[in-house]
Amino acid sequence: MDKEDGADGADGADGADGMDREGGVDRADGTDGTGGRTPAATTRATPEPPADLVITGCAVLTHDDQERIGFAHDAAIVVRDGVVESVTSAGAAEGRAARERIDARGQVALPGLINCHTHAPMVALRGLAEDLPTEEWFNDVVWPVESNLTERDVELGARLACAEMIRGGVTCFADHYFAMDAVAAVVAECGMRALLGEAYFSSQGPRGRERSLEFALRHRGSAGGRITTALAPHAPYTVDDADLAATAELARAHGLPVHLHAAENRDQTDTSLARHGVTPIQVLDRTGILDTDVLIAHGTGILDRDLPLLERAGGRTAVATAPRGYLKFAWPTTTPVRALRDLGIPVGLATDGAASNNSLDVWEAMALTSLIQKSTEGDPRWLTSRQALHHATLQSARAVGLGEDIGGIAPGRRADLVLVDLTGPHTRPVHDLAATLVHSARAADVRTTIVDGRILMRDRRLLTLDLPAVVRELEERLPALVDRGHGRRIQEYDT
Repeated sequence: MDKEDGADGADGADGADGMDREGGVDRADGTDGTGGRTPAATTRATPEPPADLVITGCAVLTHDDQERIGFAHDAAIVVRDGVVESVTSAGAAEGRAARERIDARGQVALPGLINCHTHAPMVALRGLAEDLPTEEWFNDVVWPVESNLTERDVELGARLACAEMIRGGVTCFADHYFAMDAVAAVVAECGMRALLGEAYFSSQGPRGRERSLEFALRHRGSAGGRITTALAPHAPYTVDDADLAATAELARAHGLPVHLHAAENRDQTDTSLARHGVTPIQVLDRTGILDTDVLIAHGTGILDRDLPLLERAGGRTAVATAPRGYLKFAWPTTTPVRALRDLGIPVGLATDGAASNNSLDVWEAMALTSLIQKSTEGDPRWLTSRQALHHATLQSARAVGLGEDIGGIAPGRRADLVLVDLTGPHTRPVHDLAATLVHSARAADVRTTIVDGRILMRDRRLLTLDLPAVVRELEERLPALVDRGHGRRIQEYDT
């Protein structure tokens, strides 16, 4: 195994032979690998039941016990019952019986990417509101159009988004939108993993908050456990303190996380200070949201005074960063990744909705996060490729509350992984595999996407979604969807 420097940039030592061996396998000398003799019964050849899936011949991104990133070369991954059973050598897996095998020579196996904050159905608005400041983007285009949304529009948008994400190596996403029963149905059908929340505004009255709770309780643990849920107040500037406090109480009572926008940009923070004397993060603190498990979208308006509040938060706090949208809106600041990381707060990678970002490409978010952080900090040694991969894997998994289950390829973790083809001219030669993955590879290099051991895309062919049919119907519905002649909007942006 070539051990790369990981989250902290430190070097890790190689194992004796560079590979993790399958636990309990018999050795030629009759020992169990720990110096003791194996029982006689176990030394006799006992046919192993076939694995569900064996992937061979690839390099595998691994994490050591210090979370440093390395790569096991000429490796194999054995999957059973939706879980990684072992990561071993290709030679050791050569004779292993399996219901399905993938020859992945020339490819790298990564944990599936996680889009930690998006609005999947908004792909239907991709390119509709261009080159506008945030206030006009919301008030003149997006919120008028969203007043037209039907559940079928939401479903078709979610189908298109899931197709895009699967093709880009995203296996899990955190969504915060309307008509989320339709999104949950799409997730269940297409095989992805998701953290879903029904968004609400205080302008909807108590029923909005109630619907958010009902959705979260109805779908929690559904789709064979692939769907987790959250309460989803939109933001402190659209949800008042009373509703936020009530949401915090509901979250604690029902063991639910909260997913919301907060301190999205510096203007929001400045306006909150001018009107109320507190920052958006201080609002989350005084209403009890920070005493729940909370996923904060964006946070480019987080100030130094907010950091102690985040550090001593009573719940699990995480932030999702979606840098492409910040560049497009010309926001003057970005998510303070370094400061948050110094506090031990996970920062996951995200795209936001395609209406603002034009894309659900987490590969691009990974590269941009690294580049923008270098520029913002004035330090080319931060954020390194290995640190970016750490944010894309374990930190993103923690951000969505699944840090024990996904984000790594290791025995006992869910088999959510992607195979990336690095044989193209834009990825050769490979001097530093981590740098190649972050700064050279593209979403289109993903060949195969797997969730819970189920292959959702193989050799670039989607297996769980009919993309042409989705595109045809969505385009037929677009004229009614984008009409703004009615003069309505679902909310007013005034921060």
